[in-house]
Amino acid sequence: MRALVVEDEKKIAALVRRALAEAGFSVDVLHRGDEALAALRETPFDIAVLDIMIPGMDGLAVLRRLREDANAVPVLLLTARSETSDKVEGLELGADDYLVKPFAVEELVARVRALLRRQSGESLTVYRVSDLSMDLTRHRVTRDGQSIELTAREFALLELLLRSPGHVFTRTQICEKVWDYHFDPGTNLVDVYVQRLRRKLDDEFALKLIHTLRGVGYCLSENPP
Repeated sequence: MRALVVEDEKKIAALVRRALAEAGFSVDVLHRGDEALAALRETPFDIAVLDIMIPGMDGLAVLRRLREDANAVPVLLLTARSETSDKVEGLELGADDYLVKPFAVEELVARVRALLRRQSGESLTVYRVSDLSMDLTRHRVTRDGQSIELTAREFALLELLLRSPGHVFTRTQICEKVWDYHFDPGTNLVDVYVQRLRRKLDDEFALKLIHTLRGVGYCLSENPP
């Protein structure tokens, strides 16, 4: 899942980015409203965390323009204002939720997940291929009924593969979507994590689900590509 965080207070932006990344999101951060509007128009983000008081164009103006464009991306507003009128204005403009500063990052992550469940529908929070199942709501992975413990990055990598069964992802695509930075051809980071997933998901089972397309990348499927 790809999130955009728009916050001009860089310490807060860094905290939110880290919390969402640890929860398995790919996170972009911007500090100006005009830049945020352009990014949201060009990129299909799954959710936007949008501070109201930002330079260039305030968050409410960004939200208004998005909804005028019929852009339905879920928006969580961040605000230092406690007046009811400000909250009401944001909700009437089309915000999906709001959070008043100061806030706990754990609550922010929980609210983001709740908005995505509401947007997608509960049925889309569970992904299955063969006897492998991933429940995003419970953050739980099972194979043949056996619970499998994954780290946050392993979970994010598996989610990427499970969302598009049979699709071959290049190492560059995996690195950018899971680690949120440009691929270094000298690193074997992706290969290491794929091998970790294989040990946990495939080694004990006759049917192998994670496949390598030599020279291209990796995919998850019941049948080799």
